[in-house]
Amino acid sequence: MSAVRAEGLSKLYGERAAVVGLDLDVADGEIFGFLGPNGAGKSTTIGMLSTLVRPTLGRAWIAGHDVLCDPRAVRSRIGLVFQEPSLDEELTAAENLRFQAELFGLARAEARRRIAALLELVDLTARRDGLVRTFSGGMRRRLEIARGLLHAPRVLFLDEPTTGLDPQTRAAIWEHLHRLRRERELTVFLTTHHLEEAENCDRIAIMDDGELVAEGTPRELKAVVGDDLVVLRTGDDAAAAAAVRASFAVAAEAGASGVRMRVPDGAAFVPRLCARLTVPVHAVTVAPPTLDDVFLHYTGRSIREADRGPVSPGDLATRR
Repeated sequence: MSAVRAEGLSKLYGERAAVVGLDLDVADGEIFGFLGPNGAGKSTTIGMLSTLVRPTLGRAWIAGHDVLCDPRAVRSRIGLVFQEPSLDEELTAAENLRFQAELFGLARAEARRRIAALLELVDLTARRDGLVRTFSGGMRRRLEIARGLLHAPRVLFLDEPTTGLDPQTRAAIWEHLHRLRRERELTVFLTTHHLEEAENCDRIAIMDDGELVAEGTPRELKAVVGDDLVVLRTGDDAAAAAAVRASFAVAAEAGASGVRMRVPDGAAFVPRLCARLTVPVHAVTVAPPTLDDVFLHYTGRSIREADRGPVSPGDLATRR
């Protein structure tokens, strides 16, 4: 049985289609990521899967339970960490968790046991009686994850879990997530627009304008692009680019960052390139394909671009 499954899932907001004909199948124990820019439909998808947003079209199931026909069963099997902070800052860490336990009807003895275990799991035992308003951003995020796990869900939904955190704290959060998956056989379904963060996922679905444009492991997706990026800084970049085009039949362009080109094996290509060029070479870098290259490959633009055209309702039927 799949942990998360969707067929033709779509959501319209008036004249705008936020999600278009989405098909998903996420296995138990998988870390599955939605990668895409802000506004791509990632949060709307989590809203539909977690019963907070009613789909316009299509169906979805969590652990075999239909999100529309059996929402109570779905809610009992999911944990949810919102993009925006939702802890009570005037309560302690333990009090925030006790309040969550009350909402889910946990017996007091069981709640105490789970709270102690989860605080230890996210390294917050020493701060259990500290007010949340005194916590750092990373500590608050870890506490929110603990709260989402309190009722032992089968699937943990994380909406942009490391937004606003520094790289060191972001890495620490991911260390905890991998540990949770190992120790609790948990399925993690997250949204992100951080390219480096998506590398932690077992599989990725790339979203753009509400539509799924690619899906696979990070390695599989980058293999579609294939070629390495080679960047040269020379004494005359324009002349170097012309020489590369003439000598190697490679599309090379000179720009502010230097001479850029893509070749199948950059490490093997660079020595031949430097031996052939007559202009002084000051620096050479070779980089394998990135997930940003994958996004560019499928959409024609970088994931870091903020402007996106809306999807019209008339497109819904033709895109399904």
